[in-house]
Amino acid sequence: MASVSAYKAGSLLARVAPDAVGAGAARLIGASAGPVSGDKGKIVARNLERALGRPLSATERRRKVNQTFEWYARYYVESFKLPSIPVEQIDHEFSYEGVDAIHANCGEGKDGAILALPHLGTWEWAAFWLARVADVKVTAIVEPLDPPELFDWFVGLRESLGMEIHPLGPDAGRQILAALKRGHLVCLLCDRDLQGTGVPVEFFGERTTLPGGPATIALRTGVPLIPAAVFWREHARHGLARPPLVVEREGRLRDDVQRVTQMIADEFEFLIRQAPEQWHLLNPNWPSDYELLGQEVPEHLRDP
Repeated sequence: MASVSAYKAGSLLARVAPDAVGAGAARLIGASAGPVSGDKGKIVARNLERALGRPLSATERRRKVNQTFEWYARYYVESFKLPSIPVEQIDHEFSYEGVDAIHANCGEGKDGAILALPHLGTWEWAAFWLARVADVKVTAIVEPLDPPELFDWFVGLRESLGMEIHPLGPDAGRQILAALKRGHLVCLLCDRDLQGTGVPVEFFGERTTLPGGPATIALRTGVPLIPAAVFWREHARHGLARPPLVVEREGRLRDDVQRVTQMIADEFEFLIRQAPEQWHLLNPNWPSDYELLGQEVPEHLRDP
């Protein structure tokens, strides 16, 4: 992973460079990174085939893998640039649908809501729009990074966009409940089981595990659980919030968590298929991924 200094330099360049230069740089990175992406490129190709529901020819595979790395680079360019973009431009270049449930449940004196997201498109643009334009308080739980100085820098970047950030870990549940009590919208990226403690689901036709936290919290608190994604659409960004899932207790909590998490997986399939090349999941996520790479399948993915 690049150093903190490299990220700071990239952030400075992104803020001062014209938009066309940033977009050109992202295309160049995609074209150069794809052919040398190694295992990550293999995973990207498999994910594209999963989302598209068909095998890719060698030519199409190269093109679409390059596009995925281009979009991934653009994600960073835009994230770095966001603090310097006027709020009016953020609003002008963002379209959205399905946000009524967010407004209805988030704010002072309300119970808050959970937004379940895949690693798709440019979610930080939407978080900035929610915080600065829609006046919705946003709390996000994010993956810790090494070294800690890099994580601290990213936290500072996201907090400058108006978000409240907490690391994924033992204290995350308490922070989520506290944020909901303040009427916040809690954003949880949950298309990968980082801690290996998730629940089994079928995701794009294969068994894997996804985090059970979003379903558990929604079942215990009764707050709306809203699948959502943000992706580039032509020259703008589009936020799509799906209708809140019907989250009700039907039996044992463990069974209910599995059932609701499967509902999240189904919604993620729909959302990812809207823009498969913008799905930035670069690490193995299914047992067959590890087998392809010649790696040992983690214990939590063995016969999930």
